[in-house]
Amino acid sequence: MSEDAAIVTARHFAYVAERTQREDAFCRRLKAAARKAGIPAIWIGPAQASFLQILLKLVRAREVVDVGTLAGYSAIMMARSGARVRTIEINPRFADFAEAWIAKSDVARRVKVLRGDADAVLATIRSADAVFLDADKSGYPKYLRHAKRILRPGGLLLVDNAFAFGQLFDEPAADPETPAVRRFNEIMARERAFHSVIVPIGDGLWVGVRR
Repeated sequence: MSEDAAIVTARHFAYVAERTQREDAFCRRLKAAARKAGIPAIWIGPAQASFLQILLKLVRAREVVDVGTLAGYSAIMMARSGARVRTIEINPRFADFAEAWIAKSDVARRVKVLRGDADAVLATIRSADAVFLDADKSGYPKYLRHAKRILRPGGLLLVDNAFAFGQLFDEPAADPETPAVRRFNEIMARERAFHSVIVPIGDGLWVGVRR
């Protein structure tokens, strides 16, 4: 087998999406309501959601910390793996929306929204089996430090947007958070507390296992 990687194109991503389990009606309604409420439509896609669920099941995660609730989509999808999810949101309007929709979901009893600055909230959490970072990119290094403390050996670290919204190699990049993503990627590449790799799914997903 050649060591050269295949070039992954938009056609490949579409191919994967077409062969991934479809979203249910509830998730489609949640997204439509979020758009109507003016919440940014930047949630993970169905293929990435399925991948997260598979990983969480593989490590038998019972406790998940989700940094960046937004509309609550990721928290709901991860809770459907069977785990209990504590999801952190600093924006009161987003937290209100997420709580309302989580309460209507099939995993209402397994998801709790924690309000406030993620750095401060994470400081109050003692342990977890998995941590998912999908919030402000400049905050990722701080959240990584918490993840190292919180996660048990063999615990799972998941970090979204490693490809910087598709602008990782753009010069100059249009999105102001792109430089923060690049810096964090270099931090993760040198981080010895985790055995990690970027998986080319969605906008690039760091997957790390706590050593």
